[in-house]
Amino acid sequence: MPKLRSLLIWAAVIACVAVPLIAAAQSPLLEWREPVYITAGFAGIVGLGLMLVQPLLAAGLLPDLSLAKARRLHVFMGTALVLSVLLHVGGLWITSPPDVIDALTFRSPTPFSLWGVIAMWAIFAAALLAGLRRGLKLRVTTWRKVHTGLAAITVSGTAAHALLIEGTMETLSKVALCIIVVGVTAKVIYDARIWQRRPARKTQTR
Repeated sequence: MPKLRSLLIWAAVIACVAVPLIAAAQSPLLEWREPVYITAGFAGIVGLGLMLVQPLLAAGLLPDLSLAKARRLHVFMGTALVLSVLLHVGGLWITSPPDVIDALTFRSPTPFSLWGVIAMWAIFAAALLAGLRRGLKLRVTTWRKVHTGLAAITVSGTAAHALLIEGTMETLSKVALCIIVVGVTAKVIYDARIWQRRPARKTQTR
């Protein structure tokens, strides 16, 4: 039974990431899009899928992976997430520089651009914080609070960004993935209880 449970968990995670990609690949809107634009769009979908895997790895919730191995994969997937964002934004820049400039300067009239840019900067900040962890010499609890806070902003901003866009992603699979990503991230953060106040240690008196 443990083996079956492990297979079901992995199958569920893979399906959550793969189904939106497959559904988007069948969108009729792709017929009028340039290859660069299509690549940028799918990079965004992949990034959203990676946001499901990241909290699961950080919390060691994926079966058949030790916590140490899961944390190493978390770092690797974090790098992949940053690259997917760069590819997403870079592709959009090539196809329409004015729109990207308006988004980055918060002048875009479309709300989804605002949320996307907020999520992007939060991702970059989280990655930078992870890379400079030793150099900054922050306390472990402080580092985790900041990193987790940035991750929460990233996930919520990305979900809002994706839900507000009417593009190649199929609606039901997109909504389902966003709900799952936000739910899993919220549960992992809640279970970690990094913001919970710890009772002060009592000094022993003789």
